[in-house]
Amino acid sequence: MKTMQTKSIQVKGLQKTYKQLHVLKGVDFEVEQGSIFALLGSNGAGKTTTVKILTTLLKPDSGSVTVNGFDVTSKPEHVRQSISLTGQFAAVDEVLTGRENLIMLARLRHLPNPRQVADDMLKRFGLTDAADRKAATYSGGMRRRLDIALSLVGQPQIIFLDEPTTGLDPEARIEVWKIVEELAEGGTTVFLTTQYLEEAEQLADQIAILHEGKIIASGTLQELKKLFPSAKVEYVEKQPTLEEIFLAIISKKEAM
Repeated sequence: MKTMQTKSIQVKGLQKTYKQLHVLKGVDFEVEQGSIFALLGSNGAGKTTTVKILTTLLKPDSGSVTVNGFDVTSKPEHVRQSISLTGQFAAVDEVLTGRENLIMLARLRHLPNPRQVADDMLKRFGLTDAADRKAATYSGGMRRRLDIALSLVGQPQIIFLDEPTTGLDPEARIEVWKIVEELAEGGTTVFLTTQYLEEAEQLADQIAILHEGKIIASGTLQELKKLFPSAKVEYVEKQPTLEEIFLAIISKKEAM
């Protein structure tokens, strides 16, 4: 596990209400620079709302939220310059080729030599052979790789992945996992939301569980395992999975 000191994201007392629905009720967490942070929660727990606030797409009602050292409310433009967001569905232009998608975004970001930027990204993500095919012909895994490549044009310091492997087959999901690990190894901070608990178990340095608008547990996988006693199976100690830990913590909270 990584031991970083610099905090890429700091959230304290975050609250958000939609009409009469109190979605976030005082959320607190920190994300270390260069780490993979996984935010877990059931549907409706407030994961996407949290991501939207962190990426300046929504304004918080109250609380302190800083991303890359900038307050999301008072300096949203500074936040946007240092982040990238990849949503649940690949946001690629299917009429364009993979290369054209990357060149277009490099130009929009006013980068020098957009064609070279595109070539580098195509090579990095194993898309060189498909570079001049329309994105509409790509498989789900290829489209997701292109989507993440687009997110990395301009080298953002923090990348938000909101359920990035939704709808992908197991092979494509493992491809995305490798990309995420490589990003963190290269110093990029990765903020991940997922409903696939094995994904967080495989990737995350730090895990937080969001339930009914609050963080009810957080820590490394090993720290969370301590909240859930291991079972003895034929004289061998069986370690609980993250799914077992998640369900146990949620059930315990709901029983209170």
